Amino acid sequence: MTGKFGQYWELTKPRVVALIVFTALVGMFLAVPGLPPLRESVFGLLGIWLAAASAAAINHLIDQRIDKVMARTAHRPLATGALAPAQVLAFAVFLGAASMAILIGLVNPLAAGLTFASLIGYAVVYTGFLKRATPQNIVIGGIAGAAPPLLGWAAVTGMRQPWDWAHALVLVLIIFVWTPPHFWALAIFRRDDYARALIPMLPVTHGVEYTRWQILFYTVLLVLVTVLPWLLGMSGLFYLGGALVLGAMFLWYAWKLLDPPDELFAMKVFNYSVVYLMALFAFLLIDHWLLPFLQPAAALEFVPTA
Repeated sequence: MTGKFGQYWELTKPRVVALIVFTALVGMFLAVPGLPPLRESVFGLLGIWLAAASAAAINHLIDQRIDKVMARTAHRPLATGALAPAQVLAFAVFLGAASMAILIGLVNPLAAGLTFASLIGYAVVYTGFLKRATPQNIVIGGIAGAAPPLLGWAAVTGMRQPWDWAHALVLVLIIFVWTPPHFWALAIFRRDDYARALIPMLPVTHGVEYTRWQILFYTVLLVLVTVLPWLLGMSGLFYLGGALVLGAMFLWYAWKLLDPPDELFAMKVFNYSVVYLMALFAFLLIDHWLLPFLQPAAALEFVPTA
């Protein structure tokens, strides 16, 4: 996209936000036995999307200094001067206000409150403080980025039952554990950028080899965590099989990264991690719809005789 619209669209980080909305959608579908309520689903997703887009725009605003010195972000509208800080701030406030109005008025106050907390956690706590304060920034700040399934779940249920929290938080835990190996792979490839911008990412402060071992550790933990939906009865064997295959591939990438064939391999790990999360949540969604069709068929296989 070009022109002013394209510049504002870039502020919303559309690819990142699309993954956020997708995981929120999966949370909505897993929250109820059948179709989630239409109004809460549509306006819930719209509100979550607007809040995520607002957080992304605030991220651009706070990071404008470092964006100018990093090759990966030097093209962003604030870094190039295509947009002024006041324009970005007004855009972010408008998106955030619209998000809250929709979620409070058309969904429920709990979903609005959780979404607002997630927005502040990412845009202010992570971007404004943690990112510059500690090499564990992405671990601690990952809590806010992992919230979308909980937000989707809250939008359609209001979290009225105790198991709503338990099941939704399992999905949050998966994304929370996924975030470090996902982002640290990118950080390894872009470590010179982060060093130049004085951002204490793990490869900069502790070295590449240490970061590679941390990626492997978190990947092992991730594979274990992804078994929880099956153990808790949230999903069936279809999901479990998919999760184990995807996890085995992720483990292979993480192990190979310890002694990579070239410098670009870290980006291959990063790209696979995105595909991994989308596919994992797709398996959750398919499994949720597959089981109701498989169970009646299985029940017909045994017919008592006199």
